[in-house]
Amino acid sequence: MTTAAGHPAEGEVSSPARTALRVLATAMLEDLDALADRLTLLVMRAEPGYAELGVSAPDALRENLRGNLERGIQSLGKLVPPGVDPNDTSRETGRKRAREGVPLEAVLHAYRLGGQVIWEGLLSTSRDRFRGRYDRELLAVSGWVWRVIDASSAALVDAYRLEESRLRSQELSKRHAFLNALLDGRGKDTTVAQEAATVLGLPTCGPMLCVVALLDTPTDEPLRSPRDTLAAHGLVSSWHVRSSDIVGLIALADRTPADVLAALRPAVMGRVGASPVITTLGQVGDAYTLARTAARTLGAPGMAFLDDHLPEALLVDSPELTERLTQVAFGELLRLPEAERETLLATLGAVIDSGGSPTRAAQRLYCHRNTVIYRLQRIESITGRSVSHPRDRLLFTLGLLAVHRRTTSDALSEGPGH
Repeated sequence: MTTAAGHPAEGEVSSPARTALRVLATAMLEDLDALADRLTLLVMRAEPGYAELGVSAPDALRENLRGNLERGIQSLGKLVPPGVDPNDTSRETGRKRAREGVPLEAVLHAYRLGGQVIWEGLLSTSRDRFRGRYDRELLAVSGWVWRVIDASSAALVDAYRLEESRLRSQELSKRHAFLNALLDGRGKDTTVAQEAATVLGLPTCGPMLCVVALLDTPTDEPLRSPRDTLAAHGLVSSWHVRSSDIVGLIALADRTPADVLAALRPAVMGRVGASPVITTLGQVGDAYTLARTAARTLGAPGMAFLDDHLPEALLVDSPELTERLTQVAFGELLRLPEAERETLLATLGAVIDSGGSPTRAAQRLYCHRNTVIYRLQRIESITGRSVSHPRDRLLFTLGLLAVHRRTTSDALSEGPGH
């Protein structure tokens, strides 16, 4: 059972024990400076890196420890001033250490040492100043004393974690604000670029990639731990989850885009696009647009480097033009029965991929060369176009990309449940 302040209730403490604690606490408060000196030495020895972890100076540490000792002794002796929270110094210590970046384990270690100093102080005060008069009462309430100390530690932990969470949220908001500034093109301002680089942990200049992973549904996880995946290869990156996508900026250092994307590939679970290489944070806005376009060229989970998907990228943002392109390229061929239409389109694709050679196309399709020639003649008869004509071949090529994209987009929109 605990009190409203979070301390164990005193029902288990007898009247003689309460008197003993009050007398001993009053005496210990007279020696508070000596106790604070002793605790400071113990903490500095036990945690030699304490100052390096954020505590600015031993004097500041001693002042904080003294305040916690004072409140802890007052709590045990029921000497806390009226209206004061017995856990106020514990909570303030938790918040302060979280802001300084001191690990919670180190803070709790220091707090346990403080509990040790208080308990040993109670014993030594009873023996040295009162000839052991209160030893029996201390033994009877030892468990309660440590529960009070533990309650203060729990208050410290709660305050530390709340402050840590607040700082993380604040830092995340700051990172999002600077990313949005870069996406808006404000990275061209050298001051903004420098501040963004500091907050995002990136260089202000040098080769970088912008990567965009599309969130096709709110529950999507198109990238799994990309920062850790790249860090395992010594690559620095910064990632941000937005309402429609995940955006990443990756510093290439001396790596090629292919090397970096190969390192990222194990994290890819959805549609992911990568921009061409940029060299300044002022180019992030344009790079984001290109990376998102690259991702949209994909009809299934995978990764697309824009420079490898330029024909598809030309089509992805022009649905009306794409529809018209397929009509002009194939005409009546699109209205043939599905089986015949798919056979002719597959044959056309194989011929184009084979450099116009019916023989190599037949090998790809596992059919006779004459069959391929017959199908080509039928395609040319229906469309009025010839594979041997460069402009017609380009139109056929783009038309096939458009048809393939429409097919895969339909499959993606239907999803696995359809």
